[in-house]
Amino acid sequence: MPSEKILDEKKKAVAALTEEIKKAHVGILVDYKGISVADDTKLRKDLRTGGDSYKVVKNTLLKRALAEAGLEELDGLLEGTTAIATGEDYTSAAKVLAGYAKDSDSFKIKGGFLDGVAVDTAEINDLAKLPSKEVLVAQVLSGLNAPITGLVTVLNGTIKGLVVALNAIAEKQSAAQA
Repeated sequence: MPSEKILDEKKKAVAALTEEIKKAHVGILVDYKGISVADDTKLRKDLRTGGDSYKVVKNTLLKRALAEAGLEELDGLLEGTTAIATGEDYTSAAKVLAGYAKDSDSFKIKGGFLDGVAVDTAEINDLAKLPSKEVLVAQVLSGLNAPITGLVTVLNGTIKGLVVALNAIAEKQSAAQA
């Protein structure tokens, strides 16, 4: 029977993990079996660069944390080796993990959650294909800017035509007076 001290530590770990899951916009569960130490170090570094967290967690602790966060649908994924990546950015962790899973035979994405809703591997891979938030914002802004630029060009052409017409009238009148 585990001691009271060990149970308290596990409860604290579950509470911290639950809070992290609730706070994250995206969470991705992976089977990290077969990953080398060097690859794991690179993977963690790439995830940290994107502002994401990556942890290897015991399935029993993760199961309790997911249940407390309202994500019981993910219980079926908690078999074998499991790690979880969480983050605020919707695409960064998905891009890193999907890229690594594509290059590795044993590293697999199991599934995850998106804003508190369970998603499968296909949806995580679709998320990885999306451009980053900054690129999407730039695309929206350029789409909004295009009509304004067109309007300015049209108005500029109209004003230019008026100036040319007035200049022609002025030259005609000065030629008539001379």
